[in-house]
Amino acid sequence: MTGFLFELSFWLAAPVWLLMIFAPGWGPTDRIAGSPLTVLPVLVTYLALAIPVFPDLWTAVSSPDIDTFRELTALADGAGAIWAQVIAWDLLIGQWMYREARRLGISALLMGPLLVFTVLLSPLGLLVFLGLRAVVTGRRAAAASSRSAASSGRAAQ
Repeated sequence: MTGFLFELSFWLAAPVWLLMIFAPGWGPTDRIAGSPLTVLPVLVTYLALAIPVFPDLWTAVSSPDIDTFRELTALADGAGAIWAQVIAWDLLIGQWMYREARRLGISALLMGPLLVFTVLLSPLGLLVFLGLRAVVTGRRAAAASSRSAASSGRAAQ
C-alpha cells in the first residue's frame, strides 16, 4: 500500500503540472492553477502515509537532527510522507510561478521548460524563476522610469 500511495502522490499532482506546461493559455488552466485546492488530494495521501508514523514524524520535526530524520526516512511510510509533502509544496510553488509568469507576461515557451525543471528540482527551479522575475520586473521598472522621464521632458517644453 505504501508504494502505491508514494506513486499516487505524484500522479495526483501531474495533471496540474501538465496543464501549466502544455496548456498555459487555456482558460481552465488559470482557474485550476489559481486554486490552492489542487493540493488537497496529495495532502490526503500525505495523511494516509504520515498517520501510521506520526510519533516518528513528530520527533523528526519537533527536534530535528540528521539521525532522527534518517530514521524517519528509513521507514517506508516516513519516506512516503516526506515525498508527498514535497510533491504538495512543489505543486504550490509551481502554481505560484505559473501565475506570476502570466502576470508578468513571461513567455510560455520559456516557462514550460522551467516548470519541468521545477517538477524535478524545485529549489533550483524556484531560484532560476526568482532571478528571471527580478530581471523582468527590473526591465519594466526601467522602461516605466524612461517613459516617465520622456513625458516630463515633453511637458517641460
